[in-house]
Amino acid sequence: MSEMSNYMSQDKIRSLFSQEMSKMYQNEVPAYGTLLDIVKQTNETHLATHSYAAEDTMRLTEERHGAIRVGTSDELAMITRIFAVMGMYPVSYYDLSSSGIPVHSTAFRPIEREALAENPFRVFTSLLRLELIEDETLKQQAQSILDSRDIFTERAKELTSKAETQHGLEEEDALAFVSEVLETFRWTGKARVNKATYDELHQSHRLIADVVSFQGPHINHLTPRTLDIDQSHADMKQGGLPTKSVIEGPPRRQCPILLRQTSFKALSEEVQFIDHDSLSAHTARFGEIEQRGVALTPKGRALYDAILEKVRQKIKPAADGSNADDYNQALKDGFAEMPDTWQELHDQQLAYFRYDLKSPHTDESQIVQINGQELAISPIIYEDFLPVSAAGIFQSNLGDNSHDTSHAQSSREVFETALGRAILDEFKLYQSIQDESLKKALSSM
Repeated sequence: MSEMSNYMSQDKIRSLFSQEMSKMYQNEVPAYGTLLDIVKQTNETHLATHSYAAEDTMRLTEERHGAIRVGTSDELAMITRIFAVMGMYPVSYYDLSSSGIPVHSTAFRPIEREALAENPFRVFTSLLRLELIEDETLKQQAQSILDSRDIFTERAKELTSKAETQHGLEEEDALAFVSEVLETFRWTGKARVNKATYDELHQSHRLIADVVSFQGPHINHLTPRTLDIDQSHADMKQGGLPTKSVIEGPPRRQCPILLRQTSFKALSEEVQFIDHDSLSAHTARFGEIEQRGVALTPKGRALYDAILEKVRQKIKPAADGSNADDYNQALKDGFAEMPDTWQELHDQQLAYFRYDLKSPHTDESQIVQINGQELAISPIIYEDFLPVSAAGIFQSNLGDNSHDTSHAQSSREVFETALGRAILDEFKLYQSIQDESLKKALSSM
């Protein structure tokens, strides 16, 4: 989308949307405010004793990722168009059916280095796979319910089309666009089904009940980024939040890699069903935090996956946290195989880095030789998600007795058809950022 001077930039629209969604979610889930306070304090303490590249710290305050679940291909297609107005595009395919969750997903996010530095807001977006419902009658009923709803306001659709036609939105329209699109993700507490239908859907899978039973894909978590997830995790427990027992992802390291996540478990929220005067409970939305490390190359990712597989063959984290210490120790021992200095990760081509001219203040551990020249390196932040980690967060917060759908086949082609475009390759995006930074650094010498 062209960003003409009389149009609000995509980065600005995305930032406004992220800010407004955060305000809305804090009103809907008060514990989210507590989570933001914990992360803010952790980051301030951490930054007092650690140094980061300026472009990595400037984005911290506003950095979020959201998660939504849509029910139909048409809904996903429209979501794709809406996020494109904000400069967000589908990156990577995640088949969570292999972990017993009847969805497949992508992450909508900005892709250029400058856009990520401005605001890296990302939304993990899942499409329900109704074909995984075994009861044919229930499957048809769910499809009928989804087909009868429209999750977008008419004004949101009009403004999306206008942005596509004229390649941008002026400020008044951009502000209206943010306001109208926000309505798609708002929680109302009013179901579109009766209690009996909800119970049937819930028995099949509680995530199916969450997607099908309501007017739209209410935001189910909004995740801030912490620089020290272990400290934030401990503070969450101390603050009385019902926190997960194990942090998902790799262990604590000197040089963080990929993504680590934890959360407080899903809240029980009041729901009004169409055939009930009294309120009932629905459990779906939770509070998550994340710590992001360096993006790994295909070689680095293969090593990561192999190590994690070996660890999980020996021990898997119990849902009740009873073996948390043993699992964490096994994780730490297993990942001793992966280098834990920036230079080693760089020299062994296990991770992606930005290059810059060396300065008198450059840490010696972050200086490398390229074409006979000494350059400074800084890790490229991992902007995406881990299938195992994402599945772990879903499972632990939706209940650990979810039905097994691991027999399901991956359907990337079906998903891309629904998107209306191809999914972008995360590795190519990181490689492009690395290559461009190297070219710029060498040309400046």
